Amino acid sequence: MLRIKKSSKLNGVAYEVRGRVVAQAGEMEAAGEKIVKLNIGNPAPFGFETPAPVLEAMKRRLELSEGYSESRGVLEAREAIAAYHRNKGIEGVHTDCIYTGNGCSELINMCMQALLDDGDEVLIPSPDYPLWTASVTLAGGKAVHYVCDEQSDWMPDLADMRRKITSRTRAIVIINPNNPTGANYGVEILNQIADLAREFGLMIFSDEIYDRLLMDNLEHISIASLCPDVLCVTFNGLSKSHLMAGFRCGWIVLSGPLDLAKDYREGLDMLASMRLCANVPAQSIIPVALDHLEETRPLFQPGGRIYQQREAICETINSIDGLSVIRPRAAFYCFPRIDTQRFHITDDERFAIDFLKAENILLVQGTGFNWPSPDHFRIVFLPTEAELREAMEKLRRFLASYQQN
Repeated sequence: MLRIKKSSKLNGVAYEVRGRVVAQAGEMEAAGEKIVKLNIGNPAPFGFETPAPVLEAMKRRLELSEGYSESRGVLEAREAIAAYHRNKGIEGVHTDCIYTGNGCSELINMCMQALLDDGDEVLIPSPDYPLWTASVTLAGGKAVHYVCDEQSDWMPDLADMRRKITSRTRAIVIINPNNPTGANYGVEILNQIADLAREFGLMIFSDEIYDRLLMDNLEHISIASLCPDVLCVTFNGLSKSHLMAGFRCGWIVLSGPLDLAKDYREGLDMLASMRLCANVPAQSIIPVALDHLEETRPLFQPGGRIYQQREAICETINSIDGLSVIRPRAAFYCFPRIDTQRFHITDDERFAIDFLKAENILLVQGTGFNWPSPDHFRIVFLPTEAELREAMEKLRRFLASYQQN
């Protein structure tokens, strides 16, 4: 029998959040070593619990969720989603323009498959959540990365974005609040992005899965609420805000001039039908979950666990020679800078593997988030404050003698 090869469509597709460094950690675990995981935004292993009313709702409705739903999703769930986004100021949201999915990850793939022809371009932030780049590439498109400016609290560089728009550009992606930097975009920058979309006739894909995980009394603004004349696809879900990543419960909302997107919506309908429907038990709890938006908010306020972990990780990182970090304002990620000249770093994946092998601590290199230089890495600050401080002290010790050849 001939050797079975992977599809050539996967050439150039990467997802380093579960890449080579993670594979190395898996080998170490299989050998009996304990790994401190600072690599993925999964709250469950760190003692966080899904709000009780949401769990109770799933238990009550489980027997009613045995069959397929409509391909777009359970109507009651889509009605709750529509109300949520109308309350955020998005005009004209209707249940026919909402699709539920098995997390936003499935929907990102679906949206790119429905939109892109070979060679079409999509503007994506750098750093990004790498699934965006992978999904564009898998759909035959070209991911064009615009820079987010570390010196401006990781806001998108509008001039760089404008320079990279071509006749093949189809859409702009924003991740707000941002993974991996924890930035939250204000109204001024969002209006400027909307103006670019208007000027060049582009769609906007807005990944807002962290919109309820804000600190420092910040407000989240949906870009679709600022530009009802621009076709927007807004992504959201329950994985992060309700600490239930394994339930796989996400959705998209289309808004703006939907009459211009008839063909695109037909494509989404086709792809939604091909996977039959999203997880029905998870859909069944969306109305209850969106009625309990305050359950996890205290975690992100002074004295709350995630807020205090943010404070601890930033304080410790900024005290380590050769490291610095911009304080994240949302979610539970930070994206520290490492002085590559000081440590002679030319390969940040090697740095992450070296640190893993030395101290059994797993983090992800910055180039895994399509950042162009080997001078950053991402930390997920979901472990306890004590665990984070201990991990960073081990990083301090490791860096005291670390040099790449």
